[in-house]
Amino acid sequence: MAEDKYNLKNPAVKRILQEVKEMQSNPSDDFMSLPLEENIFEWQFAIRGPCDTEFEGGIYHGRIQLPAEYPFKPPSFMLLTPNGRFETQTKICLSISNHHPEHWQPSWSVRTALVALIAFMPTNPNGALGSLDYKKDERRALAIKSREVAPRFGTPERQNLIDEIHEYMLSKAPPVPQPDVLQSSEEQPTNTEDEAPKETAAAAEELANAGPSETQVTAERIVEEVPEALVPIDNPPVQAVIRAATLEVPPARRPSDQIRHRAAVQRPAAGADDRLFTWAAVGLTIAIVVLLLKKFLKSNGHSPVFMDGS
Repeated sequence: MAEDKYNLKNPAVKRILQEVKEMQSNPSDDFMSLPLEENIFEWQFAIRGPCDTEFEGGIYHGRIQLPAEYPFKPPSFMLLTPNGRFETQTKICLSISNHHPEHWQPSWSVRTALVALIAFMPTNPNGALGSLDYKKDERRALAIKSREVAPRFGTPERQNLIDEIHEYMLSKAPPVPQPDVLQSSEEQPTNTEDEAPKETAAAAEELANAGPSETQVTAERIVEEVPEALVPIDNPPVQAVIRAATLEVPPARRPSDQIRHRAAVQRPAAGADDRLFTWAAVGLTIAIVVLLLKKFLKSNGHSPVFMDGS
């Protein structure tokens, strides 16, 4: 590579040349990427389909365009090999691409981006720009076809680099899994689901046979593992249920019971008032009788005698 064609003091050029040396000194079996001779800001790459997926065994080529502000701005990615997950010759939308510059970090590199791209292959596209959602059988067929020949793209110099990368990846890539192997691997999670009730029953039996202390510890652990979102403490109905379950609430009285209770409480006070009124009436009656008696005696002339005798 003619390094004298570029300004070695340029941060982008300096960073790209460092990544080229690192890519050549530390190759990977999962991917390979090199820049073009005439333009180090444009790279060709090939990635291997991730294991245990419908892409396993496939070799997928693409191109990377690095901006002049690299590594402070993210690169753009384009797939050239039909794969059923990303459109070909279209800049794809990923969190590591120029479609989301807010997610890019200058510490990332071409190697980091390729590792992330491999991880994105089996994910759900969710309608992202440049994404496809082919069936697994179609993707497996494309994975087998991707090994036959490298895609045709660009100038002869670029095509030579693509063919060189394809030969390297083909020597490192494992064979495409046979359909019977894939079916057995897909049926294995079903067997695991069938065994789940047995494991649950065994755990329940173990919990039932455990001592009081072990049961209490297990219950506390289960409570700690429950997400807070499932138990909204601020929810009034939940608080009511908790209070009803933890507090001893006395049984409610019927209306007739409340009336009898009030009458029983007020009855002693009512009897004392009646006696007080009775004695007051008796005293008032005696006073009236005495006054009437004095008036009668005075009117009959017995007043002096009464007065002298008093």
